[in-house]
Amino acid sequence: MARPAQQTSAADFLPASLNLIDLAQAARHCRGCDLYRRATQTVFGEGPTDARVIMVGEQPGDEEDRKGAPFVGPAGRLLDEVLEEVGIDRDNVYVTNAVKHFKWEPRGTRRLHSKPSAREMTACRPWLEAELATIKPEWLVCLGATAAQSLLGPSFRITKSRGQLIKNSFAARLMATFHPSAILRAPDADARHQMRKDFTADLRKVARQLASA
Repeated sequence: MARPAQQTSAADFLPASLNLIDLAQAARHCRGCDLYRRATQTVFGEGPTDARVIMVGEQPGDEEDRKGAPFVGPAGRLLDEVLEEVGIDRDNVYVTNAVKHFKWEPRGTRRLHSKPSAREMTACRPWLEAELATIKPEWLVCLGATAAQSLLGPSFRITKSRGQLIKNSFAARLMATFHPSAILRAPDADARHQMRKDFTADLRKVARQLASA
């Protein structure tokens, strides 16, 4: 009987010293899953080492993949707008993704987002765990169901638990809310308006707690 192929993960590529500079450098060479083969580059997290808030999305998009930075595309611009509206300085927030390479499917000349598999999320999780362990944030905000499921398990549902504080082992406070890209993809103007309103209300809760702490 043939032996199953040995699986790798990001854990095989973690540096000996867990600081953000070494982590980002090591992640450039990650081969923990096959997503690196089609991505332009690894897109690691960015932000201050003493950030009180970490925001985690699903994966980099097309623009992030090309530029090598997280949340610099349309979803990132919407996030910036809402952070400014609620009074959270983006420069004080660490932003990252559960998966560090862009997974995509070709549609003519376009590269369209494809949801990471459970195997790919599991393989990439050591990078996210290392970021959390290094920064030790007060707040962890999961943007979208995939980001939340990568840390809390596949049964998590945004529709059930959005905006609620969730017990966890990663940060003093964890909340999940919509991913900005989901708001942009809403089926009509009314849906976009309501989703953005709810998203803003969720981040305002974070802003109020940060201000009162």
